Amino acid sequence: MTSSAFDIQFDYLISPIWIAVLAGLALLLLTLSLWRFKKILLLRIGCVALFLLALANPSLLEEVRTPAKDVVVIVKDQSPSQSFAERTERSEAALTHLKESLSRYETLDVRIIEAPAQDTLANETLLFDALRSALSDVPPARRGGVIFISDGQIHDVPHALQNADEFGPIHLLLSGTHDEKDRQITILEAPSYGLIGQSVTLRYKIEDTDNINETQATVTISNPDAPPETFSVPTGTELTLDLPVTHAGQNVFEISVNGIDNEITEINNKAALIVNGVRDRLKVLLVSGKPHAGGRTWRDLLTADPGVDLVHFTILREPDKMDATPQNELSLIAFPFRELFEIKLYDFDLIIFDRYQLNRILPENYFNNIVRYVEQGGALLEASGPAFAGNDSLYYTNLMQILPGAPTGDIIQTSYRPARTENGNTHPVTKNLLWSTSADGEQAWGHWLRQVDITPQSGDVLMTGVQNKPLLILDRVQEGRVAQIASDQIWLWSRGYDGGGPHAELLKRIVHWLMKEPELDEKALSIQVDGRKISLSLQDYNAPAREVTMTKPDGQTAAIVLSPAEGKLLSATINADQLGIYEFQTQDKQKRYAAVGELSPPELTGIKTTEAPMHPILESTGGGALWLVDTPQPRIRYLENGKNFAGRDWIALRKNNNFTVSRLKKTSIFSPLLTVLMLVGFSVLLWWRESRKN
Repeated sequence: MTSSAFDIQFDYLISPIWIAVLAGLALLLLTLSLWRFKKILLLRIGCVALFLLALANPSLLEEVRTPAKDVVVIVKDQSPSQSFAERTERSEAALTHLKESLSRYETLDVRIIEAPAQDTLANETLLFDALRSALSDVPPARRGGVIFISDGQIHDVPHALQNADEFGPIHLLLSGTHDEKDRQITILEAPSYGLIGQSVTLRYKIEDTDNINETQATVTISNPDAPPETFSVPTGTELTLDLPVTHAGQNVFEISVNGIDNEITEINNKAALIVNGVRDRLKVLLVSGKPHAGGRTWRDLLTADPGVDLVHFTILREPDKMDATPQNELSLIAFPFRELFEIKLYDFDLIIFDRYQLNRILPENYFNNIVRYVEQGGALLEASGPAFAGNDSLYYTNLMQILPGAPTGDIIQTSYRPARTENGNTHPVTKNLLWSTSADGEQAWGHWLRQVDITPQSGDVLMTGVQNKPLLILDRVQEGRVAQIASDQIWLWSRGYDGGGPHAELLKRIVHWLMKEPELDEKALSIQVDGRKISLSLQDYNAPAREVTMTKPDGQTAAIVLSPAEGKLLSATINADQLGIYEFQTQDKQKRYAAVGELSPPELTGIKTTEAPMHPILESTGGGALWLVDTPQPRIRYLENGKNFAGRDWIALRKNNNFTVSRLKKTSIFSPLLTVLMLVGFSVLLWWRESRKN
């Protein structure tokens, strides 16, 4: 449907300034003529006006106009909070009604957007970003209005519009009910890290909607390492709670509050958090045998770290061995065996035996204590010297139960270069263990000169020496860990012999692996969270695939299959569909956790239906809010002017009467020939009149 509009346009033959000058001169002459003859000379006026009009060259401009459609946007909220109660059903019914009602208006272009996008896990409801994107190609003059279908909990509402007409009238159709009840737990402050053996403080608050008349709530705190605790707390008050950090890595806690009758949802009645445990100080017991050149390497490494508390004892001689040195000149002390290996054994995080050989000092029950210490979660490192191959070997004690390598009785005295095994190339302790490179680009570690021949009984062989014989073995013993180095020659690397080697980095990694640092755990399930994507990876040397059990925040479980990937890794990627803590348990009962979203996301901290966040912008644009439970099918009006675009059961859109010009036609009012004939005619008529008067 088109229409036409007409306008007068001037295409001046000479500059408008000169036309104005000529008009002024003509007016002056006509005024003199009037003063002289005392009468109006209409013919002269007409002749002058015609002349000036001809110089202005007027044209008739015709515009053929095509009406431009007004753009109306329906924004359907599909955030997680819209799934509660019957909000989704009401929203779908309202959308169907709006489509049918607006289809009657031919001059409306209706755009429907659903936000937030389904491919993102929404921590908050951002609808205005999606709205601006949908209207980016529409000028403000064509915007007829916006209709939101939502629970009103929109988190990117502009505080003020630069122009009240930026979107047209904005309306809100509320999907919930008036009497909704909700109780929620809000995490105000939660530390991400804590010292092992100490507690961190959690700040939280229990909040009820106004229509809940309860002043107390029951809170339960639970974690996998301890039985749950339940206690009563006041509502509406900021509270604190001490959480114990018991071990390195992830310490997972879930805090929940009891629900109430007819609560809209209990999804925000609980919150989970992960506190990563870090060690304040590492307590190490280093027991050395005969003094040797490598002893200083251990001491220098451990004392260089300010986070290490080192207790170092060297057994120089047995108590009953005769020594001619006068007693008052001896600086030695009696070795506190009972204190170290019985009373305070469990105070140490790591025990190191460096070239230790059996003597008549340590009774067998002390070695039994060390075995139990390791089995219950302790760590042991044995650096073998020549004595390990003889009759005085530590292996011939109860430590035989936990040491991964058994001596063959041979000591190999030859030059060799330590090398990584196939497993060592991918194990976190030894992979990427760089030092320097030779001319051909291969790894160039310095040579060692001695190795104790051992036979691996258990564990993973990561490094080999002479004829590929085991040099470094790591093993797990129940809850604890054991490492064994079949040589006392690592000190050659520290002295730079034959180019040296990465002695400090290797020993640090071994110690941290023994301390169960997750970054160095070859069997640890590695988890990375990016938005809603959770990436799982697990290093396994033998299995073609592994299955992991996933537990979602709502308690649902699912089996995730990890498939082979590069670098002997098994991996899988999943898309999270819920906010909260996901638990992943491997077949060997190892548990890891992933936190998706924020601790107290805006999407779940306020889920009661309300128009409060939108009220200022509704008022400034003349729009209104209707409850779908009261008005499931609001009437639609299309108004040309007005301040109020909403009523008790209706909403209105703005009619802008915009158009596009499809064709222009310009017609000259005075053709050149007509202009000449009219000027000549007026001139002749004027001459004839003047001649008759004379």
